[in-house]
Amino acid sequence: MEYRDIQYTVENGLAVVTLNRPKAMNALTGQMRAEMAHAMKRAGQEARCVVITGAGAAFCTGQDLKDASSAGTDRPLDLERTLREEYAPMLEAIYDCPVPTIAAVNGPAAGAGANLALCADVVIATESAYFLQAFSRIGLMPDAGGTWFLPRKIGLAKAMGAALFAEKLTARDAEKLGLIWEVAADAEFEATWRARATYLAEGPTKAFAAIKTSLRQSLDNSLSEQLSLEAHKQGELGRSRDFMEGVTAFVAKRPAKFEGR
Repeated sequence: MEYRDIQYTVENGLAVVTLNRPKAMNALTGQMRAEMAHAMKRAGQEARCVVITGAGAAFCTGQDLKDASSAGTDRPLDLERTLREEYAPMLEAIYDCPVPTIAAVNGPAAGAGANLALCADVVIATESAYFLQAFSRIGLMPDAGGTWFLPRKIGLAKAMGAALFAEKLTARDAEKLGLIWEVAADAEFEATWRARATYLAEGPTKAFAAIKTSLRQSLDNSLSEQLSLEAHKQGELGRSRDFMEGVTAFVAKRPAKFEGR
């Protein structure tokens, strides 16, 4: 696929997917969603870590309500079809990516754009960024996974307030609530997310995949089920070359050099 609304690069195991409609505050189009789904599947095979970020002043301001590719020029936007056929494949490609994913939120993340960010494994935001569940302002409810991500990350009470009041949540407040992992000063933002992403790209990819799977399944498992899952996954990792390298490096007091695959 030739990318028009995103940029995609891979270097040293790190893929960077950039939403690239800066004049439109990176509002989502049907074209962009298709490109994102394709790029995330590609990155899962070509990279050891994926960063999603935005070009210009915004991360993503949600659905482009003027997008003719989703609505057609002579009819209103079909929200159910768009969510089922365009948003779901994109979000599932991000969520199911086998390697760690980081949303580097470089500016406003609103509506579906906020929930696209929350779909990543880790969210790092610049200090001037904010998160906004803007849906109720136009008579809608959170979508793009918002009703699933929010209560799991910040609890039902805070999720309900965020959805009902549709108020901006600063990056610092989002960090305090546990909605995101980290906030960096604007001047240090790119250096911060690149350092985090490089760490993951050079790390034990199989272990990271097991961490992602196990933490997610813990939300539905009983303690007994989770202990069994841990034993199974840890047994697999204990037979890996990465584990042998990690122990060898620890004993030798040198940095480990993980294969990653």
